[in-house]
Amino acid sequence: MTRETSRQPREFLANHPEAEFPLMSFGLKGSKRNVLGGDGFVRLVDFMGDDAAVVQAARVSYGEGTKTKREDSALIRYLMKNRHTSPFEMVEFKFHCKMPMFIARQWVRHRTASINEVSGRYSELPDLFFLPDPDTVTTQDKKNRQGRTEKLIPTRVADIAKIKAHNEIGYALYQELLGKGWARELARTHLGVGLYTEWYWKIDMHNLMGFLALRTDPHAQKEMQDYANAILELARTVAPVSFEAWDANKRFWAEYQ
Repeated sequence: MTRETSRQPREFLANHPEAEFPLMSFGLKGSKRNVLGGDGFVRLVDFMGDDAAVVQAARVSYGEGTKTKREDSALIRYLMKNRHTSPFEMVEFKFHCKMPMFIARQWVRHRTASINEVSGRYSELPDLFFLPDPDTVTTQDKKNRQGRTEKLIPTRVADIAKIKAHNEIGYALYQELLGKGWARELARTHLGVGLYTEWYWKIDMHNLMGFLALRTDPHAQKEMQDYANAILELARTVAPVSFEAWDANKRFWAEYQ
């Protein structure tokens, strides 16, 4: 902050809230990616470090570092190829994400991040539920018990309409219970996993790469892939050389996880 802002911080920040927390207040320019038709999103709120931070950490034993970007890029590729992963932990990302609860429950299985999620005990939950795209409603895969085929369900449009009506009835009951004085923590219990939630998610690049190796894989649920690919697109803007090296070594990262 300038000398002028430090003399009158409250007045200045009242008129310029972005001055104190430019990233957290407004997000990084171009940092938001809409997912699932726009009801969900991923937003890069903040980050610490980039490709240079990886190089700096790797060269700590040798002093200042190298002289050219070409040498730095070669070092990053070497680290990735030879599985020297700790320098990649020097870069951290913080995302603000909004997703259906069934996606959140898969996401949270990766216990390598810090999460703060909206609470249905403290606040009223939004009237926003996931509805599948009719073009993605297919039959259960009999071989892959957690996957689906490409065969479309003939009644899918009418079935989605029934899901929508069910969600509306469920949310109306939620509102009714709240109106009768029910505690929020109990009034919510019948709402399904299609309800949207949101959180802040902070993770270092090493663990992010492991997450992305699994969740961008074609075997992951399509909707989960959509979120993972949005995160990957944003992460590439911060550390493009590291993720270019990751592209060539994704198999290792999937096996590592």
